[in-house]
Amino acid sequence: MSYSYPIDETWTKEEIIDVVNFFSLVERTYEDGILREDLLLAYDRFKQIIPSKSEEKQMDAKFQKDSGYSSYRAVKKAKAASPGEKIRM
Repeated sequence: MSYSYPIDETWTKEEIIDVVNFFSLVERTYEDGILREDLLLAYDRFKQIIPSKSEEKQMDAKFQKDSGYSSYRAVKKAKAASPGEKIRM
């Protein structure tokens, strides 16, 4: 991994950890696959930190540009999956 996660320096330490956790789960969705609930739980916390849809889109665009992974697509697939299903991009 030769890229960094998009973070806002005004966030608390806990918020930074939670956002980094969300993006790392998006990575795992692409690389190994994860349980739908794990990603959706992390996304719910992410949305508590970043409630603005436009800011979420900006962060996803930066993350996708740097990593090649789309948090939007991963979350969309998780929402469409059945409970208990393992998802992989």
